[in-house]
Amino acid sequence: MTTTSPIILWFRRDLRLSDHPALYTAAQTGRPIIPVWIHDECVETLGAAPKWRMGLSVEKFGETLKGIGSKLILRRGKAADVLKDLVKETGASTVYWSRAYDPEAIKRDTAVKTSLREMGLKADSFKGHLLFEPWVAQTKAGGFFKVYTPFWNCVRQIPVTDCLPVPTNITPPITWPKTDNIADWEMGRAMNRGANVVAKHVCVGEQAASERLAHFIDAAVDRYKEDRDFAGLPATSRLSENLTYGEISPRALYHAGRAAMERGAKGAEHFIKEVVWREFAYHLIYHTPQITKSNWRSEWDRFPWRDDNPDAELWRQGMTGEPFIDAGMRELYVTGIMHNRVRMLAGSYLTKHLMTHWKVGLDWFSETLIDWDPASNAMGWQWIAGCGPDAALYFRVFNPETQAEKFDGDRSYRNRFIPSGENPHQDAMSFYQAIPRSWGLKTGQKQEEPIISLKVGRERALTAYSAQKA
Repeated sequence: MTTTSPIILWFRRDLRLSDHPALYTAAQTGRPIIPVWIHDECVETLGAAPKWRMGLSVEKFGETLKGIGSKLILRRGKAADVLKDLVKETGASTVYWSRAYDPEAIKRDTAVKTSLREMGLKADSFKGHLLFEPWVAQTKAGGFFKVYTPFWNCVRQIPVTDCLPVPTNITPPITWPKTDNIADWEMGRAMNRGANVVAKHVCVGEQAASERLAHFIDAAVDRYKEDRDFAGLPATSRLSENLTYGEISPRALYHAGRAAMERGAKGAEHFIKEVVWREFAYHLIYHTPQITKSNWRSEWDRFPWRDDNPDAELWRQGMTGEPFIDAGMRELYVTGIMHNRVRMLAGSYLTKHLMTHWKVGLDWFSETLIDWDPASNAMGWQWIAGCGPDAALYFRVFNPETQAEKFDGDRSYRNRFIPSGENPHQDAMSFYQAIPRSWGLKTGQKQEEPIISLKVGRERALTAYSAQKA
């Protein structure tokens, strides 16, 4: 190892320059830095929308690096193999990256670190994806938290350090290794014609994410707690999309929220608590990795959920006959996201009214969300289904009609995504441009009658729940 040998900086879900501990540490050495992004075994498994949106983030970050005299090297293959090849090509003696905490990423990163260290290389990972790494917060007994409120009460006492600045100098290598062309990977292939529709709604890159945060703090954070559940209002930050790809750090959100709180913004603390809810999801996925694939509460293994079924297909298509649910499912296909309140209702409707397994919903969100996050998706579905940690009680079956009256009283959300009147909203019509032709849906077509009575569906779910407890 020499002091002039390059450092390979392996970027993953941390596609930014600011508040980046691995990058900042590498830059402080003064050694040449070779930024790398790998279309690896974890990327291969991504669903259509997350993979496409990831590709947009990688492209934008490559442009950012080019603008400061650096370059993003792109490779495809198993991460350990690609990095070993790059070490041999470049003479690098050090590899840095930001830590990840989901089971698939941990498996990949453990193999990478072992492989590189066996070669006598320095292989180090850094914090960057979370405010509080999963092993930091502990119960008084020394275990992990299973309920959010005690977790929040614990971590709120832990100081959050300031954000790191953008390095002033990222030294390039004398010779750059070869790079792949991202267009050759066709990361948006599975999106088909839907990509052109969803592209109108994305917010890509570090600068756009920072501007989105600033706008939220200026325009919406004060009323965030009161307004966030109203689906038709621009009351949420929508920064989950940018957090997913690391275009902004959680510390940036935290400190912006703290500053707003100190200025007297009433909704700022609640915003911070939502950031910490994401932290709780990673706390759980790290300590109980089975949460992504099986019921967190094993007693739910005998619950008579249905596997995928025709009703679930109507749910995916936004054709349940329940306008608030259908609007949410259509918003998902048009914009790549879904309002958080409506996500909860759509999940409740699928797992309770339709008695369909939460994994069916989890898989669909994994395929269609541009803000897909392995921890938040798993915890969210198990929470609403009733089988997860700190779960919503199963017998709390949300009524889409009364929820619509409460949170979409002016019908602005439903009218935006379901055609109505002589001049339907553009987003309502865009749905038909985005969906698979195989669905056979025609413009303006809707489910005239609900596929199940809300009363019947609720009673069926509660009967099944009572039988399981017996």
